Amino acid sequence: MNTLLWFVVLYWAISVGIGLYAARYVNNSKDFALAGRSLPMSVVTATVFATWFGSEAVLGISSTFVKEGLRGVVADPFGSSMCLVLVGIFFARPLYRMNLLTIGDYYKNKFGRTVEVLVTLCIVVSYLGWVAAQIKALGLVFNVVSGGYLSMDAGMMIGAASVLIYTLMGGMWSVAITDFLQMIIIVIGMLYIGWEVSDMAGGAANVITHASNAGKLDFWPAPTAKESLWFFAAWITMMLGSIPQQDVFQRVASSKNETIARNASILGGVLYFCFAFIPMFLAYSATLIDPAMVAKLIDTDPQLILPTMIMSKMPMLAQVLFFGALLSAIKSCASATLLAPSVTFSENIIRPMLPKHTDRQFLLMMRVVVLVFTAIITMFAMNTEASIYKMVENAYKVTLVAAFVPLAFGLYWKRATTQGALSSIILGLSSWICLEYQAPEGLWPPQLVGVLMSLSGMVLGSLLPQLAKKPVIA
Repeated sequence: MNTLLWFVVLYWAISVGIGLYAARYVNNSKDFALAGRSLPMSVVTATVFATWFGSEAVLGISSTFVKEGLRGVVADPFGSSMCLVLVGIFFARPLYRMNLLTIGDYYKNKFGRTVEVLVTLCIVVSYLGWVAAQIKALGLVFNVVSGGYLSMDAGMMIGAASVLIYTLMGGMWSVAITDFLQMIIIVIGMLYIGWEVSDMAGGAANVITHASNAGKLDFWPAPTAKESLWFFAAWITMMLGSIPQQDVFQRVASSKNETIARNASILGGVLYFCFAFIPMFLAYSATLIDPAMVAKLIDTDPQLILPTMIMSKMPMLAQVLFFGALLSAIKSCASATLLAPSVTFSENIIRPMLPKHTDRQFLLMMRVVVLVFTAIITMFAMNTEASIYKMVENAYKVTLVAAFVPLAFGLYWKRATTQGALSSIILGLSSWICLEYQAPEGLWPPQLVGVLMSLSGMVLGSLLPQLAKKPVIA
């Protein structure tokens, strides 16, 4: 235990040091927000992959799979990886050419200030669950590796503070460089642990056969209206709701050119999809290696199944590599998701109120917002009981119903107007919120109704005023 804890401390200190070193490249707000739009293919791919391969990939997806099978993880990794592929195919090039600082700038240029503010607030709110999931996972890791010496709350505060240090100083430069290192650690660690666990469980074929016989590989929902609608809603929540997000936009806009922006997004999505299955394999292997432990944790805290198996059954090298990979996954995701909402809130909400601020003052303001946002998120994480997987999945509902349709139609439908965008946002949000309170588990998933109403609002809000203006021919 002492060896593992000291490794965690050493690794943490080195990664924070690297992040602080990267801060030397920050000279202005564009460097802080977008790394000067100069990142090569390898670094952009690494930061796309590492940002998405967070606590939900290692702890959330794996524990959900053990309980519910593939059908339960349709949102992530199936929906989330498809999101990155769609961004690369349809959104990366046009957004890169606009030379924007934030995704909120797109809504401002296309639809005006009101739409910019509404969407930006929705985007910022959507990050509450996602970042809180990473902070909560940091608390869990510190609690486990310290043998319970550090409480979950203490672990959350220590983890949040250390990630804050280099994110605050280096912005996107620190995030990108540490992500590159952390992707290497994630890949090596996950592959090695997969090899070790496979041997203990009697081989990969044995684990897959056992999972198949238990029905865990059944993907499609039962052929009923409710099951089908909820399955489809879960899929599109992350697949479409993740597209209008600042962290996705930052990786596109930080690229050296638009070809890198497109290719890195697609490749990062493919890599994420492939590697997301390793934690699922590891966690399910625990049902063969230590069924008593799994039975004990499955209904109390299934997120502990994988780390408990590693701590109790694996040699020290395997423990070091696993927790190194897990910390890398959490840190890369946490730093990115702290930076993204802070930058867009600073640029699209605060900056227009302070038009006389110099770029240096704006850079300071962004750092202050990062600090405040981190404090709020840490308090939220310490006071929520939601699982890591659910916090991440729920994070994208608000952007699905409020931000996706205006983004997609603004880019690809020439008749989209400001009235259409406002109608889309208002109808999408109001219908979703209403159903979340009135019928959260009814036939129609609230977020699916919300995105359909958002679509209706965009089409009718754009076309009706245009039709009304046409002259009547006698």
